[in-house]
Amino acid sequence: MRRFALLLLVTLAWPASAGEMPGWPARLEARLAVLEAGFDGELGVHVRPLDEARRFGWRDDEAWYLASLVKVPVAVELLARIEAGELALDEPLVLRERDYVDGAGPTNWEEPGTTLTLGELLEPMLTVSDNTATDLVIARLGLDAVNRRARSLVADPGSLGPITPLIEVRREAYGRLHPAARALGGMDFIALRRAEADESRLEALARRLGVPEERFALPSLDAAFDAYYASGLNAGRLDAFGELLAAIGEGRALGPAATAELLAIMARTTSGEARLKAGLGPGIRFAHKTGTQHRRSCDAGIAFHGEGAAERRVVVVACTRGEREVEPAERVLREVGRAIRESGVFGSVE
Repeated sequence: MRRFALLLLVTLAWPASAGEMPGWPARLEARLAVLEAGFDGELGVHVRPLDEARRFGWRDDEAWYLASLVKVPVAVELLARIEAGELALDEPLVLRERDYVDGAGPTNWEEPGTTLTLGELLEPMLTVSDNTATDLVIARLGLDAVNRRARSLVADPGSLGPITPLIEVRREAYGRLHPAARALGGMDFIALRRAEADESRLEALARRLGVPEERFALPSLDAAFDAYYASGLNAGRLDAFGELLAAIGEGRALGPAATAELLAIMARTTSGEARLKAGLGPGIRFAHKTGTQHRRSCDAGIAFHGEGAAERRVVVVACTRGEREVEPAERVLREVGRAIRESGVFGSVE
């Protein structure tokens, strides 16, 4: 903590006026170098103004686990199908006991048998990262359709790994410990989540599977998630995800009305208030989505500054990996946001 605080002071003292370095990418690179040096993990950042050709990347050509950022292309597929007249936001879906997935959001508080519309699922899927809502939407859309559209929005389809239902994240990760975990259901994983410490969760998993921990194929939850991340599922390059966000911002992914609706919902996101949004500051509007998983934290969206013809729109994608606790990861993401704002990419920001 002391080392991080010292380096943070150095970072905040770095000159931010436009004439002291060649341009905003160089200023941002210098700031990120200091931030990562004081962080117990790695940073990945992609910055892409929508009105100029310059791009900035910090490890953005590497594969990163995107976590719940993948809910954005799910939303794009849903809104595209609504635009095409194939679906409607008021279409009802019935919540069944097998549909529950651990995580945040209001859907898990609904009773089995509750009827929810696609519109009622779309909002919490994005704003509070509701996993149960997401899997209900994916089941209605079809996984192949979600992946097909996501890959159609980037130049290199291989730069975005396959998107899976959120329940499969748990099955694939815990399945690295023991194959029987792949047969567990949502309520099983909700019960496992109650054991917050890694060691307690392994003990709970062993009891639920009816096998001794000595039979687990890997020695720790860290190793299990590392093996899962290496699979490339729900992963991708940050520059590719930035490309997908640019397609949204430039109106190439959806029509004008659906684009406006999607960005309005993303602007209401309440998860990750301490991440990029906190660093970007009140003068910048941020339509974004967050993602969090074991030793992984992300935040990505389109930042808006100014009005009318003078409006500046900048795609920002940032992820961390390696840090065990969420709070330090959120703190460094906040400082990434501050560094982006002070780099000059938005021009003058009060």
